[in-house]
Amino acid sequence: MELGLRGRKALVTGASKGIGRACAEALAAEGCDVTLVSRTSADLETVRAKIAAEHNVGVRVFALDLSDSRNVDTVATECSDIDILVNNAGAIPGGNIAQIDEARWRQAWDLKVFGYINMTRRFYAHMAARRSGVIVNILGAAGQNPDSDYIAGSSGNASLMAFTLAMGGSSPRDNVRVVGINPGPVMTERLITLMRTRAENSLGDPEKWTELMKPLAFGRAAKPEEIGNMAAFLASDLSAYTTGTIITIDGGGSSRRSAL
Repeated sequence: MELGLRGRKALVTGASKGIGRACAEALAAEGCDVTLVSRTSADLETVRAKIAAEHNVGVRVFALDLSDSRNVDTVATECSDIDILVNNAGAIPGGNIAQIDEARWRQAWDLKVFGYINMTRRFYAHMAARRSGVIVNILGAAGQNPDSDYIAGSSGNASLMAFTLAMGGSSPRDNVRVVGINPGPVMTERLITLMRTRAENSLGDPEKWTELMKPLAFGRAAKPEEIGNMAAFLASDLSAYTTGTIITIDGGGSSRRSAL
């Protein structure tokens, strides 16, 4: 499907792997010039080379830690003309409240929760001034279905859900859209790390993590490309009346939750 994105400029955070990489590749495939931001320079260069080889688009990279708001300021200044912002950076660790101490909790939230907020604050101002732009926040289904074994992530994603809904509800007055995606399990390195933690807590052995995947819808986790394709669609004018809402992609997992 032609999404009409050719020639637009997109910035994706956490773009060196997983969902972020898939979002960047989907947007590049639609003709967007892409800016990739992540903390790891080598991984960014790998993605940059792949996109440049496969698509006739511009590719820029910034190896920056967005938990530091000074780096957010740098990106916002260097990339003030961005049409599409995809907030994706952040990997909140699994564990219950006894396992995640204050320092670890704060460190995780500095990147994902406050990173999203600060990136939105800076880029929304540019978009509102131009009266054009879309922000797509990649959140997480645990914010919708909290899990005590993923307490920091559940709480952080719930906060970002409220943030996305609040921003997107009022953004039409500036001719800007803000939307979110709640992925369920997605086959990434991060999912394996979380499943290992959960397997250790529930089964006593982190190596049994694959057993926890068996009940998933269609017998698998989502593919990163399935999230990336939705991000590209939401960013396009084919979805021009969509704002202040969150799309859940979890194989129907949220709908299968028991009320008891």
